Amino acid sequence: MKRLFLSAALFLSGFSAQADGLQALDAFLREVGSARASFTQVVTSPTRAGEAKPRSKTSSGRFEFLRPDRFRFEYTKPFPQTIVADGQTLWLYDVDLNQVTARRQKDALGSTPAAIIAAAGQIDALKGAFELKSAPEQDGLQWVEATPRAKEGQLRLVRIGLREKELAVLDIEDGLGQRSVLRFSQWQANPGLKAGDFRFEPPAGADVIRP
Repeated sequence: MKRLFLSAALFLSGFSAQADGLQALDAFLREVGSARASFTQVVTSPTRAGEAKPRSKTSSGRFEFLRPDRFRFEYTKPFPQTIVADGQTLWLYDVDLNQVTARRQKDALGSTPAAIIAAAGQIDALKGAFELKSAPEQDGLQWVEATPRAKEGQLRLVRIGLREKELAVLDIEDGLGQRSVLRFSQWQANPGLKAGDFRFEPPAGADVIRP
């Protein structure tokens, strides 16, 4: 579930009610340097033969980021798990397995939603990895569609829904038809986060894997 998010980590903007999605995204990248929020994630798999409906899994937790290259996802339900990008290393800590996976952040992100989160404060920084376009307003949200330019990756499409100065929805679809929808609430823009807040130390006794 979490690997879809990583292999496929948020937008905020100040924009007028008449602004389109790209204007909202541009304002977000320029004006919001950090944020903190709660999230709920629903991952839906394609329907298999003999199944009456698609299978889905729901998880929830807290999220925060600091531009240009730091973020943290703390999954609390149904199972605790932590994903941290500290600017150099992407850490994945599975509490139940007491196992930490560490990858070079630059290599692990690429054309992913997490790369969008870690982008610098200009929309041009994203255009090398994504084809960006505005989508029609829906459910009171401004939308942007981000299609990876690299066709060999697992990610097919990311849809970003924005409301005023909040990221409301991040909708991710992979090449196999699996869909992950993150909905955000309790959003705090520019809460004064520092680089040291994203430091991660593997817990004592945990197995550390470096692929």
